[in-house]
Amino acid sequence: MIFKDELIKILDDHGFEYFLKEHEPLFTVEDSKALRGQIEGAHSKNLFLKDAKENFFLISIEESSSIDLKKTMQHIQSKKLSFAKPEYLKNILGIEPGSVSPFALLNDVKKQVKFYLDRSFLESESVNFHPLINTATVNISPQNLVKLIEKYHNTVNYLDLENLKR
Repeated sequence: MIFKDELIKILDDHGFEYFLKEHEPLFTVEDSKALRGQIEGAHSKNLFLKDAKENFFLISIEESSSIDLKKTMQHIQSKKLSFAKPEYLKNILGIEPGSVSPFALLNDVKKQVKFYLDRSFLESESVNFHPLINTATVNISPQNLVKLIEKYHNTVNYLDLENLKR
């Protein structure tokens, strides 16, 4: 398992530009709104989901977006999506609730989790995610985030929430 310091070393070793902001623990999107103005870029909410067949999904969307899980199930070809229990989060991604982010995919050594990124993030100059703990936020370009995930995990899948709403 990697933790925040190892993740930062990986970012440094690959020469990725990023900004690290240490802060009080943030457990919800509402908690994180207190940092607006201190951290630029798109902010996220991250859903760790499981389906009836024990398939796991991490979906990262823009914090103000809403998601229709029924329409999302069709898009990701899954049925009966629900939030995965904290023990799955700990065992598969090595993190605690409140720390969910795409960076945790680096701990998914069996590559069990399918990752879906909200396509709207690609239009942002930078995106923000917890670095495996909710007492810090990493601000990084979406292109470098995708490079990192694809190097250490799997191909990034995309969700177009605007088209899912129709």
